[in-house]
Amino acid sequence: MSITESHASTDGAADTGGAPATTSREHAPPRRSRAWVMPLLLRIHFFAGILVGPFILIAALSGAVYVVTPQLERVVYAHELSAPVTDTTLPLGDQVRIAEGYIGDAASLAAVRPAPAAGDTTRVMFAQEGLGPSQTRAVFVDPGTGEIRGDLTVYGTSGALPLRAWVSDLHRNLHLGEPGRLYSEFAASWLGIVVVAGLTLWVVRLRTARAKKDLFRPKRGARGYRRLFGWHASLGVWLVLGALFLSASGITWSTYGGANVSTLRAALSWQNPALSTALGDTGSGGAAGAHADHGVVAAPTAAVSPDTFDDVLAVARTENVNVGLIEIRPPSAAGQAWVVQEIQRSFPTEVDGVAIDGDTLAVVDRVDFADYPFMAKLARWAVDLHMGSMFGLVNQLVLFVIAAGIATMVVLGYLMWWKRRPTRDPARRMGAVPGEALPNAPVWGVVLVVAVAIGIGYFLPLVGLPLAAFVIGDALVQGARGRRAPRSSSGGAETSVVRP
Repeated sequence: MSITESHASTDGAADTGGAPATTSREHAPPRRSRAWVMPLLLRIHFFAGILVGPFILIAALSGAVYVVTPQLERVVYAHELSAPVTDTTLPLGDQVRIAEGYIGDAASLAAVRPAPAAGDTTRVMFAQEGLGPSQTRAVFVDPGTGEIRGDLTVYGTSGALPLRAWVSDLHRNLHLGEPGRLYSEFAASWLGIVVVAGLTLWVVRLRTARAKKDLFRPKRGARGYRRLFGWHASLGVWLVLGALFLSASGITWSTYGGANVSTLRAALSWQNPALSTALGDTGSGGAAGAHADHGVVAAPTAAVSPDTFDDVLAVARTENVNVGLIEIRPPSAAGQAWVVQEIQRSFPTEVDGVAIDGDTLAVVDRVDFADYPFMAKLARWAVDLHMGSMFGLVNQLVLFVIAAGIATMVVLGYLMWWKRRPTRDPARRMGAVPGEALPNAPVWGVVLVVAVAIGIGYFLPLVGLPLAAFVIGDALVQGARGRRAPRSSSGGAETSVVRP
């Protein structure tokens, strides 16, 4: 939502209330400026920032809170997550029996996550009616004594507990379910457009600025609008890569754009290889996307013995499953294999998996992260970076700074608009809206811009379609306004400020 040099040139009048100083250009012969690309980018940056700003602000603030929730969970749920260190450890089968005795017939066993380290608890997870997509009911068991330490609803492969899941839902859909996901797709998609437009304007300004350092840090001594603009522009250039990354990776979770990303990955064989769990079938059974764990957790129908958990884990240890964070899933139905899967998302990524016949303990299939297609690895890393899990605390701090910076830029943008807002005082009508673009554009230029917008809309509907509508509507409004407003008798050329 930054305003270009033409706006800043009248800043003294905006801050003091005086009229813009008269220059020799006012006596120049009338001319019609043909510049339209940069003014158009400025208008897109301005209007998109004004209209989409609230969505981006909510996404940024909720994202900043989300990245610190792992530490909050360790404090809020300390009793459930930790247990006294003992010299003995119960077999997994015994821990499962204890959890099943606690649950009774209210739910069906879905998975087990053994305690990853001494002092941690084992999660025995159950599928139960009434839970949301990818939710399970987790019973936390002390692996040394068998004490039930807690009973909570957990979400997804990340194992998010209720606090983090609540913040995650706020960030993803405002707690409005599937319809609410349109908000986050709108924010993620338009964030990239606003950033690219703003960066282009910043580069153009950098080429003509005398004090280039003022575009990398706020100008000292600046006041009013100039001070706000300095912070907005300099903060934006330092955050541009992080903002673009969050925009691109966030789109992969979206409803329409995310579906198109999945379709593209499938067409180019960039999907994650999936384990084949059908007994008697060797080789991978298809592929799974980066967010394949977000479906409804179905209750297994096959009868299983709790002791088999220990047996299949021992076999998996001899194969490729050898890190602390592990999930064991019993067969979903008769004729299916057990799955033992690494779920460590920190670097180095460990998501190897193995399918095992529970009767014969023979390995049915295995998938190693090392064998993933490069683009599938890249997608996995992007998701883990976006969630703040890949590099631990450092990753979290960087994301927090980026998210807080984006939120600050939105607020600065609105403050800039407030400084230049339209008023009834003719002497102060500086024009809050950057001026003419499309009336100065050739027909082919308008057609090209609309065609590009429609092309973007094919992949990102919540960007392309509103963008095309804005360009067409803006062209009509500006054209009608230009026909109604007579040229100034002073012969002054219209600058890039629309006077309301």
